[in-house]
Order: sequence, then structure tokens, then C-alpha cells
Amino acid sequence: MAEYICLLNQDSIIIKAPKKNTLLLRMLVLVFAMVCGVYICSICVKQINFQTLTSNQSIQVVESPCLDNGIKLLEYPHVHYPNPKTFSRGECEHNPVRFFAILSMQRSGSGWFESLLNSHINVSSNGEIFSRWHRRRNISSIVETMDQVYNLDWQSSASKNQCSAAVGFKWMLNQGLMEHHKEIADYFNRRGVSAIFLFRKNLLRRMVSDLANSYDRYAKLLNGTHKAHVHSAEEAEKLSTYKPVINSTSLINDLVKMELATKAALASFNTTRHIVLYYEDVVKNPAKLNKVQVFLGLPVMELKSHQVKIHKGSLSDHIKNWDDVNRTLSGTTYEHFLYSDY
Repeated sequence: MAEYICLLNQDSIIIKAPKKNTLLLRMLVLVFAMVCGVYICSICVKQINFQTLTSNQSIQVVESPCLDNGIKLLEYPHVHYPNPKTFSRGECEHNPVRFFAILSMQRSGSGWFESLLNSHINVSSNGEIFSRWHRRRNISSIVETMDQVYNLDWQSSASKNQCSAAVGFKWMLNQGLMEHHKEIADYFNRRGVSAIFLFRKNLLRRMVSDLANSYDRYAKLLNGTHKAHVHSAEEAEKLSTYKPVINSTSLINDLVKMELATKAALASFNTTRHIVLYYEDVVKNPAKLNKVQVFLGLPVMELKSHQVKIHKGSLSDHIKNWDDVNRTLSGTTYEHFLYSDY
């Protein structure tokens, strides 16, 4: 190590002891600071890139690996953040919303099922919106109507608006659904709409309910008012007094057509995210409703409906020409319809 030499004059030389060399220590500190700086900068760049990526996604945004109820979001990719034109979602604007459609046939329990869903505090199911012809006159009007529903701009008594976690409606197969099934299936896949199929196993009971409901549209048995669904035992008993006559000649052919319609619907929407339910199964096992709530990514709650079943008990009490119907179906694959409840 070099020594410091001071010359005071020509005759005297003073040699001083060397000071501690801090150059190496300073270099180490400098290198450490540079390494830390590079690391921090790289982390910032990664965060900026991630925020840019997520901000560009308008739908199917995954913000956390699990939902509050522990369900993996990978199982429920169709989450949305609608921006309605008619109101502000306020503090709920960051809450995800799932889109659904109940696909069914008249008198298959869909009204009762929808009332159960609407008893959930976070569900808005807006009824049979395509029962009006002008909304289904062509595919453009159908898409326009669906856009309005899924943007939360559809107003109905079921609308929970700001804090809906799942929004949808009820759609019968004969209300333009099958006529435009390809375009609608594409729309469901593009917009992330989940389909809930609800059918009835006992097609004979469905037929009885359908004929009785058609009759009451004109007869208006409840004090001059037609009601497709009732909320008291007295009203149900009054409507059940009408016994329809079933065409036994075309009965089997009519049952076959209903079965084919069900199969066609399932085939047409097999590429969509969907679940298949049967009215009888839900009646006998209310726990099936938990499966529906999980399917929609909802917190599971006890669902309730005030609707009362109209045609209870044996079908022989509700069909005027029971003997003809009994003879027609006995010994066929549809014989079990004669005895099955619900």
C-alpha cells in the first residue's frame, strides 16, 4: 500500500501512516444500488404491461383466482361489467355480472322456476320478453332486444339494476329461438350468455296444463281475469275444475313432436355453456337449485316462490276423456305418463 510522504524542506522528510482505503467499499455500495434500481424498474414495467392488458378487455375480465364462494373463475369465464345508458351502477360498477337465458316450452314450470331465481337478491330475470312479436320479427330486432337486456337497460318489475350479479330472461322455443338458432347460438358464445334448459319429463301433464291455460285465456274463470299462474290454493282449485279433451288420435304423434323439439333445441345450442334441468327433478329435490346458483356463480341462498301448482294428483281427475287417453298410451313407451306425478 502506498504511503503519504510530505516534504517540509530539503532536510526533513515526514512519512505519514496511510488512511483506510474506502474506494472498494464505495464501489460495492454503488453496484448494489444499481442492481436494486434495475430490479425495481423491471417490476414497474411488468405491472404497467399487465394493467394495459386488463384495461383493454371489456368482457371476461378475471380479477382474482377465486370467487367469494370458492369457485374457480376458470370455471366461469363469462363475467361482464355492463355500462348501462339509462342509469349509473354506482358503487356496484366493479361487480361482475353473468348473462343467462332460460330456454323452455310453455307450461313446463318455467314461470315457477323464474320466480325462484328472482327471489335471489342478486338475480334479475325479466320474463318472457319475446312473447311480443315485434321483438322477434327478425334477427336484428332479437339482437337489439338482447343487447338492451344484457346492458341492464331493460326495465321490468324483476330488474334489480345496479347490483345484479346475474341478468337474463325466459325464452320459449317457439318464439323465434329455433327459427334463428344459429345466429342466437353465435350471439350466446360471443357475448358469454349461459343457457339454462328447463323441460318437463311428463309431456302428457304439460299438454293438460297447456290446453287448460289456452281455455282460460277466453273463459277467464277467475272473476273475469286470465291468470297463467296463481298464488293461492283457492285460485288453483278454481282453474283445475276445467277438464280438457285430448285428441287421442293424434296424441302419440303430438308427444313425439314435443320430444323432437326438445332434442332439436339441445342439439342447436350444444356449443354454448349450458345446463339441463327437468321440472320434476327440481320439484322433488330443491337442492337442484343450488346447482343452478353455482352454475351462475352466485352465492347460494334458499330460493322461494309463492306460485301454487294448479293440476295436482292423478291425471284421471284432470282429463275429460281419460278412458280414451288411457287406452291410447297403455302398452306404449309413453304409458308411464299416465301415472307419473307432477
